Amino acid sequence: MHIRPIILSGGSGTRLWPVSRQKQPKQFVALIGQNSLFASTLSLTANKPGFAPALIVGSADHKFLILDILEHMAVPHVAPLLEPEGRNTAAAALVAALAETEEDVLHLVRPSDHIIEDEKAFMEAVAKAVAAAKNGSFVLFGITPTHPETGYGYIIPGKANDGVHVITSFKEKPDEKNAQVLIAQGALWNSGIFLYAPKTLIAEAERLAPELLAQCRKALEKAKQDLGCIMLEADAYKSMTSEAFDRVIMERTKHGAVVPCNMGWSDVGSWQALWQLASKDAHHNMCSGSIITRDVTNSYIRSEGPKVAALGLDNIMIIATKDAVLVAPKNRSQDVKAIVDDLRKDNKEMTVDHPRVMRPWGSYEGIAQGQNFQVKQIIVRPGRSLSLQMHHHRAEHWIIVAGTAKVEIDGVEKLVFPNESVYIPKATKHRLGNPGKADLHLIEVQSGDYLGEDDIVRYIDDYGRGE
Repeated sequence: MHIRPIILSGGSGTRLWPVSRQKQPKQFVALIGQNSLFASTLSLTANKPGFAPALIVGSADHKFLILDILEHMAVPHVAPLLEPEGRNTAAAALVAALAETEEDVLHLVRPSDHIIEDEKAFMEAVAKAVAAAKNGSFVLFGITPTHPETGYGYIIPGKANDGVHVITSFKEKPDEKNAQVLIAQGALWNSGIFLYAPKTLIAEAERLAPELLAQCRKALEKAKQDLGCIMLEADAYKSMTSEAFDRVIMERTKHGAVVPCNMGWSDVGSWQALWQLASKDAHHNMCSGSIITRDVTNSYIRSEGPKVAALGLDNIMIIATKDAVLVAPKNRSQDVKAIVDDLRKDNKEMTVDHPRVMRPWGSYEGIAQGQNFQVKQIIVRPGRSLSLQMHHHRAEHWIIVAGTAKVEIDGVEKLVFPNESVYIPKATKHRLGNPGKADLHLIEVQSGDYLGEDDIVRYIDDYGRGE
């Protein structure tokens, strides 16, 4: 029997703002080390004996981020299932179960934004859970608590058989006093990682959530293929309620089980959690980026842009990106979500996009903007091209900084090299591509009476984007 990793990759990027945002949430960011959490999640089971190719259930908004990582890693996978709207973990698990084509397989459901530091302990826990999952149990992996965490759900384990316990009850996010009581009673943290047979889930959903199951089945039956992905049907998804797998299945089934384990797990749910995971200096500070400190202790300081100078601080988090700075006590890190809610009312764009905006062909970043002009830095990946397009209201001037550009203007193609430039008048069909093996870097100067991203007519596009 094979185990298929089901990688859940939704999320809106609120608790780790300003680094994590809606169109590039935390799983796609290198928060610890060089790899993103998404890549690390895939790597843990990729090409391991007994594991089938992974199935990713993600957001349609993140399609090109997912495809880009899959291309770079070259890991075995089946066609990703992409949701038009997030509907929580119950729908994601159900569409994965309905999409399964193998009979003799178990699903190992894992969020894409968690960290597991002890691979050996994780594999041992999975091996311990296999027999119970084959026999019809929904096995949850319970983490041995290290402190009275108030941001996690807890599981009360009961009678054990070969290291797998029945689940007595669930306790959702207690206060610190009750968390201490639960830990004294032997409670475990709910990791959100599950192992079960997809046919077991479908049968139990027929009993516990038949309407949700029918909607998931409809979304899959009416799905369309798109660039190697399966785009789930939008109308069926919009009609669903947003429900967690725990609430729909685990808290209601008679077949719930838990394997206690200590595998260096974290859901990386706050900046304080990242501070706890990170390597620290002699003053217990985690500093990343251009940072200078004096008399600073027990703090998390990260900059992706400006120089940050900190003086006389303790237990503080400072996170700076090119367009935003967050400063707060570390113990208020769970409240960042409330700040994001406020920003959505005041300046929604800052919760959605980074200054560096990802595109299927590469990325762009605004450098300067004024009346009737703006300047961008553009990076085009090797072998990629922007669409053949035209703008009604703006002209563009491209200055090549590094790499080689293939430029098409009104049907005429030419190569443009570093320190050379090209001018594209408005209302002119044009296209930019990178024929080389290294990234193409250029500066784009736009000028005109309207510079919005929606001033574009696409004629040919490699990525299926319409006008």
